[in-house]
Amino acid sequence: MKNWDKVKMYDLSVPTSILTPPWPTYEPLQVKFFKRLSPNGANGQIITTSNHVGTHLDGPIHFDTSGRDIASLEMDKLMGPGVVVDLSDQAEDFGIYTPEDITSRVEVREGDILIINTGYHKYGWDQPEADERRYMLRHPGPSMSFVKWAQDMKLKWIGVDCGSADHPMNTKIRDWEPDEAEKCDNLFQEKYGKGLNEIYKWPEDYQAMHIQMFPKKYGEIIHVENVGGQINELSNKRVIVGNFPWKFKDGEAAFTRVVAFEEQE
Repeated sequence: MKNWDKVKMYDLSVPTSILTPPWPTYEPLQVKFFKRLSPNGANGQIITTSNHVGTHLDGPIHFDTSGRDIASLEMDKLMGPGVVVDLSDQAEDFGIYTPEDITSRVEVREGDILIINTGYHKYGWDQPEADERRYMLRHPGPSMSFVKWAQDMKLKWIGVDCGSADHPMNTKIRDWEPDEAEKCDNLFQEKYGKGLNEIYKWPEDYQAMHIQMFPKKYGEIIHVENVGGQINELSNKRVIVGNFPWKFKDGEAAFTRVVAFEEQE
């Protein structure tokens, strides 16, 4: 960007605290002071947490034993041109979005970073409409055709404004929350004429956005979950996207800050 003074930055991250919910069954963030204004005048804290709390990057090794760790990811993989697609007008519990839903709104180019606004960040823990179960258990997710499309487009990485890049009922949540799975199955039967197990077949398509995307043979397409922040200000816009996790050796995932850069007229 030639004119840095004309660049506007957008923070697409959510706040992280002890109130930020982890992905279901994962350990939440805990924090304590180990010193308070000690003789050297400093405060210091210790945190204990899983890596899957708040805005975080899932690294290849998260679902691929031979995959790369967070520290191995090059900056030109983490940062580059991309688009923020706004699907919030079609948001509904257990909704499914397709490649066509995305390409009808934005031009996605080969090698892009793709940020998806499902609309469900509004149910995040720090929002007026906060609803943790809805945010984690009922958010929209991609069709199975999305997987092949993302691979064909050689996307660098994907960001989503909800609990998982997979449809919640294509994760272990299907087993953990049988009442939610039944609601989803009934909705699918009514809307698509197919049941949950027909749309997301197990075991072959289980957690496809992780298992069929992360390994290098599939393109190493990883993702950031729980984006949010100023995402509504970038509806269907092309921007430069930065993804800034800590340089975590042997890390399978990491907290990250996602920032979009837009050059103003």
